[in-house]
Amino acid sequence: MWRTRAAAACVICRSLANSSCGIKRKSPLQNLHLVCRSIHHPYYPSSKFQRPPLRISIQLFSSLNRPPLRKTKLLNVKHGYQFHRNFWLARLASRLLKVRYLILGSAVGGGYTAKKTYDQWKDMMPDLDEYKWIIPDFVWELDELIDFEKLIKTLPDADDLAKLLPDFDKIGESFASLKGFLSPGAPGETAFRATDQGYDNDKQFKKVSDKEKIDQLQEELLRTQLKYQRMLERLEKENKELRKLVLQRDDKGIHQRKLKKSLIDMYSEVLDILSDYDASYNTQDHLPRVVVVGDQSAGKTSVLEMIAQARIFPRGSGEMMTRSPVKVTLSEGPHHVALFKDSSREFDLTKEEDLAALRNEIEIRMRNSVKEGCTVSTETISLSVKGPGLQRMVLVDLPGVISTVTSGMAPDTKETIFSISKAYMQNPNAIILCIQDGSVDAERSIVTDLVSQMDPQGKRTIFVLTKVDLAEKNVASPNRIQQIIEGKLFPMKALGYFAVVTGKGNSSESIESIKEYEEEFFQNSKLLKTSMLKAHQVTTKNLSLAVSDCFWKMVRESVEQQADAFKATRFNLETEWKNNYPRLRELDRNELFEKAKNEILDEVISLTQVTPKHWEEILEKTLWERVSTHVIENIYLPAAQTTNSGTFNTTVDIKLKQWTDKQLPNKAVEVAWETLQEEFSRFMTEKKGKEHDDIFDKLKQAVKEETIKRHRWNERAEDSLRVIQHNALEDRSISDKQQWDAAIHFMEETLQSRLKDTESVIEDMVGPDWKKRWLHWVGRTKEQNIRNETKNELEKLIKCNEDHAAYLANDEVTTVRKNLEARGVTVDPCLIKDTWHQIYRRFFLKSALNHCNLCRRGFYYYQRHFVDSELECNDVVLFWRIQRMLAITANTLRQQLTNTEVRRLEKNVKEVLEDFAEDNEKKVMLLTGKRVQLAEDLKKVREIQEKLEAFIEALHQEK
Repeated sequence: MWRTRAAAACVICRSLANSSCGIKRKSPLQNLHLVCRSIHHPYYPSSKFQRPPLRISIQLFSSLNRPPLRKTKLLNVKHGYQFHRNFWLARLASRLLKVRYLILGSAVGGGYTAKKTYDQWKDMMPDLDEYKWIIPDFVWELDELIDFEKLIKTLPDADDLAKLLPDFDKIGESFASLKGFLSPGAPGETAFRATDQGYDNDKQFKKVSDKEKIDQLQEELLRTQLKYQRMLERLEKENKELRKLVLQRDDKGIHQRKLKKSLIDMYSEVLDILSDYDASYNTQDHLPRVVVVGDQSAGKTSVLEMIAQARIFPRGSGEMMTRSPVKVTLSEGPHHVALFKDSSREFDLTKEEDLAALRNEIEIRMRNSVKEGCTVSTETISLSVKGPGLQRMVLVDLPGVISTVTSGMAPDTKETIFSISKAYMQNPNAIILCIQDGSVDAERSIVTDLVSQMDPQGKRTIFVLTKVDLAEKNVASPNRIQQIIEGKLFPMKALGYFAVVTGKGNSSESIESIKEYEEEFFQNSKLLKTSMLKAHQVTTKNLSLAVSDCFWKMVRESVEQQADAFKATRFNLETEWKNNYPRLRELDRNELFEKAKNEILDEVISLTQVTPKHWEEILEKTLWERVSTHVIENIYLPAAQTTNSGTFNTTVDIKLKQWTDKQLPNKAVEVAWETLQEEFSRFMTEKKGKEHDDIFDKLKQAVKEETIKRHRWNERAEDSLRVIQHNALEDRSISDKQQWDAAIHFMEETLQSRLKDTESVIEDMVGPDWKKRWLHWVGRTKEQNIRNETKNELEKLIKCNEDHAAYLANDEVTTVRKNLEARGVTVDPCLIKDTWHQIYRRFFLKSALNHCNLCRRGFYYYQRHFVDSELECNDVVLFWRIQRMLAITANTLRQQLTNTEVRRLEKNVKEVLEDFAEDNEKKVMLLTGKRVQLAEDLKKVREIQEKLEAFIEALHQEK
């Protein structure tokens, strides 16, 4: 049986070999298919066929790399050989289902499944290109620290790795050829279909298991992030302590080196100068800063305090606390302190009393900056906060946006807050930190519309949702919070979205307790567990890092452009100055003030160069002008009405004593002070030829007025002056003829001056005489005609009685009135008395002048005390006493002026100038003009450009 079966197989093989189309080969069995040779000939005992040795690699054959067999017409075999064919198919199937083919098929299927799973995971991964700015800069600088090229060289090439992997394409082609070899209807078809169904079921099972694995991986990723976050915080805390120790050692000078000013301090100085710069000129402030905006009570201040790590701002429940912009410069330092730009006091932020004092100082400054009738102010308060671990940046806290003006607010409060916010946000390089209260409805937000107008594309906006803990409790659908964070509920777009918790609403909470509460909340929050929020989008720590990185990125991108803009502005200003003021030095307002200050002090010193003679002449003349009326009207005229010399002298002594005790010293001091003011004003306003600069006139006038207002004469000067004047008036002894003649001359000048004044008064009363009426064609009024008639009648009365008294009797008044009525002139008795007073005064003065001429020869009789002489010159002695008192008083006042008052005046001038120097508003008001403004702009632009260039150089060195 075996031999018969073998013989039949050999017949088939020979028939296959004979169909070789005449090609000559060494052995016909070598042309048979490998399957035929492996099935039949090894079992034939008498066969001498031996498998040829393998010569080269191209002679290797496989059932998977040769083409499929051609269909051949086998020899007709009798029915006795039918079971041999069925046995051959079974052996073929058993060979095909060997383990190696199952392994090979599993490898192909596994590779296909792995590739598809990899593509699915790749599609599920988010696009992180938009969040590259969140990663710190040192990550992108790792290539400077690690030599990646050396690492790449040590790794095997891609070609070598490819050789180690199977050729999946060839495997797939072989698998396809194997399926094609098995035609439909073959016994192996059922097995392959069963295998495909099992593969599909396995695929569905893998889909289900992949979803569960993704959930598990997300939870594990969250736990890993929290773990590394805690590790990072621990390392940051240790680093913070170490940096604090290093900074403290540097601060104490152990290294004996001068510390350079930090970058953020340099940048803050530039912003401070820009805040004082007049923006009306063509240069605008486009330097970056972080502008914090939000609705009122949205949590702006709390976010800033968490970033600054101190409760530094005043707080109130529902009340507007931020009334003016507050610029906060955060920088790193050994101690946690705060100080204002214009103050040297440091507030220790680790002590509660200093924190309370700082909050009180900020509130006072805000209220002082608000003008009367307003609620908010545009004046910026500059504050610097230093501490270990603080992120370096500049933030500006703006007043909260309101929707309604409440009672107690100015009517324009809402518009003013909008204009302040727009002024800061319209800066194209400003980073807008938009604060939104998460505990209120998103539809009630006002600030989002304002921010979307200023930054429609959201390229420089960071959105912060505060009070997320309250939002999670109150909002029914957590997806709403996700929509808020993703910006789907607002018209605005943002560069990044963050969610923070700033405490439980208790103002007494510490920063550390708020941090712990925030971390605990987000660890247990569903927002993170359900992947509504990413780990980098939560906590104020991540927010601070992101804002700082974004701030410095914006600074690096824009600061050089701003420096070029200021350079161009400087060139324009310098050209304008050369064209308008080619021969003048560029002096700004402070330098001009110093120059004016030196000139004013020089002019004050010039007062000491005034000669004593000049002082005494001015004082004596001014004092007599001030007291002459009192002397003539109240002393001389009443005494002259007496009948004898004894009564005259007694009356004069009494009145002089009263005058000296009550009025004269005070009048003398007033005269001296007025004289000093006049001389001081003359020196201050006197133009000095070509050297005079009228730009200082307004300043000098203000200094003069303020100095005069502050100066007070020495109070003890009146007492000493009273004694001196009293002694001078009591002396009646004229020592020589020269003094006698001087007294007569003084008396004559005084009487002539009074007579001239009296003639002028009478002329005004009675009108012009006939010459003026004819020459100037003027006439008299009715009242003047009446007075003229009265004057003529009274002159007749005096001519009749030259010794008439100074006053008219009633019967004399009646007689004059009746005489005038007889001529048809109706006159009032009071008019008669007034006219009589002037007529008698003129008559008396003329008589006194005649008597003065007679006394020119009376010095001899004076020495004999007018014995045996009818001439009495007591009035000359009176004027001599007055003249001597004036000379002595002038000399005394001159000594007080030169020795005391001029020095005190100089001291007051210095004090006024020092006060003006500290008052910038006063200097701006007093030193004005195009020249001043141009020099001021030029100085500030130069200063800004120099500081910007120094900042850019330091920035490049740090980079």
